[in-house]
This record gives sequence, C-alpha cells and structure tokens, in this order.
Amino acid sequence: MKRNVLFVLFALWAFLMTMPVYSQQDHVNVDWDPQRNKEGITPFSARVISPEVNDDHTVTFRLFGPDVTSVSVSGGMFVGDEAGRRAEMIKDERGIWSVTLGPLDSNIYLYWFQVNGVNMADPNNTYTGHAAMPAFSMLWVHADGPAFYDAKNVPHGAVTTHYYYSDVTKGERYMLVYTPPGYDSSKKYPVLYLMGGSGDLPETWTMHGQVNFIMDNLLAEGKAEPMIIVIPNNQMVHRSHPRHTELSFPLIEREYKEVIIPFVENNYNVVQDRHGRAISGLSMGGRHAQYVGLRNLDLFANIGILSAAISVDETPALRLPNINSMLDYLFLGAGTYETSPTARHEVLHKELEKLGVNHEYYVGSRGAHDLIAWRHLLYYRFLPNLWSERQ
Repeated sequence: MKRNVLFVLFALWAFLMTMPVYSQQDHVNVDWDPQRNKEGITPFSARVISPEVNDDHTVTFRLFGPDVTSVSVSGGMFVGDEAGRRAEMIKDERGIWSVTLGPLDSNIYLYWFQVNGVNMADPNNTYTGHAAMPAFSMLWVHADGPAFYDAKNVPHGAVTTHYYYSDVTKGERYMLVYTPPGYDSSKKYPVLYLMGGSGDLPETWTMHGQVNFIMDNLLAEGKAEPMIIVIPNNQMVHRSHPRHTELSFPLIEREYKEVIIPFVENNYNVVQDRHGRAISGLSMGGRHAQYVGLRNLDLFANIGILSAAISVDETPALRLPNINSMLDYLFLGAGTYETSPTARHEVLHKELEKLGVNHEYYVGSRGAHDLIAWRHLLYYRFLPNLWSERQ
C-alpha cells in the first residue's frame, strides 16, 4: 500500500514537472495577466517585484533605494477627484520603498515613479513604454480572463513596419500597417489611417493601445469589417517647437496626400475612393484627422475624432449645405473623466448639432485623456460602426 502511494505521488510530481508554470513578468506568452504574481519570482535582473498585482486587484509598487529620501507613484489609475495624485511610498528597514493601492479596475495603466523629485520609469518593471517623450511603465490589472484588448486564442492579423523617404520632411520616416487575419492580396480592403497624439509614435497604438488585438477580437466576434489599419507618424516638427500647431497641420496634410496614401495604395490592394478611406486619431491626432479629413472630402468620407476638436471655423466644410451627403461617418468621442461643458469635444458636438451635421457622439469608459478611453472608443463604437455605409 505504501509503495502504491509513493508511486502515485511520484507520478503526480512527474506530471506537474511537465506542466508550464509561469511567474511574474516571464514574457513566455503574450499574457492577459502578466503582472499577477504566480510564483513569487522576481523579474529577471530586477531587485524586487514591482508591480505585484494581487487577485483582489490591489497592486503593490516597490523600489529598492536605501539612500533615497522620497518616492511616490502617479499615473492613469488616478482619475476624477484623484487626478494628479501622487501616492507616497514608505521605506522599510531593508531600504525597500513600497505602497499598495486599490483595488483597481481591470485595465492597462501607465505610471511613473518620482524619486527624489525626478520622474522615472519603474526600474523593476519589464513592461516599459516609449514614445517621443521619456519612458514610462505599464501596469496590467487583469480581469477574470482576457479583456477586449488582450491577445486571445483567435486568428491574428500582422503588423508590418514600413520605412520610406518623405519629400515633406526630407528624411526617412516609418509607418505601421495592420493587415487582418487571412489577408488576401487579391481582395480590396478599406483603409483606416489612425494617428497618435502629442508625444506619441506609431507604436503607441500597438504597444499599449492594443489596436491589433482589438481588431482581431472584433473580427473573431463578427462585429467589424476586415480592414487595413495604417498608423503613420504624425510628428511633423518638434512637439516643443513654438510654432508647432501652425506648422504641423499643413505638413501632415501634405504627408498624407504626397507620401502616405500613395505609398499605401502602391503597396496594398485597397479601395481607392473616398468611401473606402477613413482618417482618425487621438488628441492631437484627432485634431489632425478633423483638419485633414474635412479639408479633403474628395479623399475621405469617414472621420473619427477621439478626445479632440478644432473649431468649425478651421474646418469650414462643416458649414456646407450638402455636408451630410459628403460624409459616410463622422464620429466624435471621449472619455468620461475628460468631459465637461467646456471640453473641446463637447463644444464641437454642440456646434455640429446647431449646424445639423450628422455625427455620432459618445462619451464612455473609466478613462480620462488616455488609452483607457481610446481603447474603449475603438472597440465599443468606432471600429464596429466604421464602413456601415458599405455593408
């Protein structure tokens, strides 16, 4: 009997040894819960586990700094009345600073440490983002399973990086192009040109915007039409340039007309008419989309403005008596915690109502001016409703 028990225990141990057991930030799979601590193993080359996401959705941040005098953490987890909050961390006898927050809603958050008054990314977090601004850290607070923006076991599209020379900026530039699962080069696809905001780069939309996974999931759920998504770099002059707005808007318009659209239409089999083109963006990219799209209605019949707006006076096409017949879909959306009567998008919405311009206006998510809102807008409204006139 004893020998039988030992045999069963050995067999169970051998079975468990063949099973993959993953730990904090292991980067083995594209996980939906990469910062849930399953084994208590410190990330490779790190001093401590940070962030540590618990099953109750509380999160512990840590930093080893025995000679540091102050540490705090701030980021997108603080919205509404808590916007701008810095959570102070406490040092223990080992020199480890820590604070536990939450429980937090399931989402992807961006955050920073302030160490002796200097902003920095969490040096123990292997999920670090970058753009045309200093690095930041990413926090995944998981749900009970993959969310709408996570990689799921569904067919996946491809994201390709294209480098090209621009006569507009007189230099080498790049764009990202998403092609849907089962992309067929003999089929014509509609194209969405999607831009980031101030300080963003094209990879913002894939690195933590998750637009490729959002699109994969929508297609698997039968909620959207297959499309190509082009993510260009809409940084046209230095973002801190004193004449940034004055210079960048006409330059991005030229970049689209002279470089981006011709490049895409020479390299992909796409619908080459206004009804098969859409232009959208977040924040500064939303203003670029409104400017370029409404000044070029011969090129675009679909426009998405995310958490942004410029005045009707800057896009006079909105006053045209036949504007509704020229637009297939005009979307204006924003996050809950960035919306007020004086918010730019709210003001534009009211102006569009007065002018009788058909548009969809949507405010939602627990987000403010962040990817929490913009991921939500894409999945729940903009992408499913895009191309509805073609279906």
